[in-house]
Amino acid sequence: MSLTGGVLTAPPLPGGAVHALLRAADSVLLTAARSDDEPPLTIPRDPAREAARRELSKRLYHENDPSLLQRALNTLWDWISGLFGTASSATPGGTLGMLVVLAAVVAVVGALWWRLGTPRRQPASAAPLFDERPRTAAEHRAAAEAHATQGHWNQALQERMRAVVRSLEERALLDTRPGRTADEAAAEAGRTLPAHSGRLRAAAHEFDDVTYGGRPATEQAYHRIAALDLDLERAKPLLTASSTPTTAPTTRQGAAE
Repeated sequence: MSLTGGVLTAPPLPGGAVHALLRAADSVLLTAARSDDEPPLTIPRDPAREAARRELSKRLYHENDPSLLQRALNTLWDWISGLFGTASSATPGGTLGMLVVLAAVVAVVGALWWRLGTPRRQPASAAPLFDERPRTAAEHRAAAEAHATQGHWNQALQERMRAVVRSLEERALLDTRPGRTADEAAAEAGRTLPAHSGRLRAAAHEFDDVTYGGRPATEQAYHRIAALDLDLERAKPLLTASSTPTTAPTTRQGAAE
């Protein structure tokens, strides 16, 4: 205590003393001796409690209280610590076992992210296969080989798939149609070249994953599509009923022999 301006003042109380004083106000009657020959002044419980509350609400008792942000962070940390403790006690092996489980979950999520690529809002086949000026199959092949030489497998795979589709259009196995997607081209070409339908679908999926799914292409994937491109050049189309004449040609009597 110190004497300031003739008034006896007390230093700020710590937080625990604040609650102790409030509890004391509920159970102890505050008394003050007026003089040696007069009875002490007894303060009723409720007024004493209110007086103590008013006194302790003064700013000088709360100068060292933590800020609102600090209290919120402390609450959050206590909640996380309690959750961590509950999970570790419920997991076989305690804290070490829980860390192993968390590492396994992170590994599974990472594997799924790598396999499926970045989530996309719309189907991968919604965008057209060709997005630039029309080029021949030979031009697409040359661009693919140039990218492959530099190790740019994404661009190399994309250009090789475009070469596949453009080559089928140049051979009239696919009609030239702007806006066609890789999946559509694979499905249409698979009806004419059924022996290669599975590889065409796989190539279209590789193209979609790289172009719209965010998955990096590999050298092996590029070489698979390049091999498909070469095989399709030598493949013979399957003649369907719509491509064969519906009536037999007529012969003219007396034709020269």
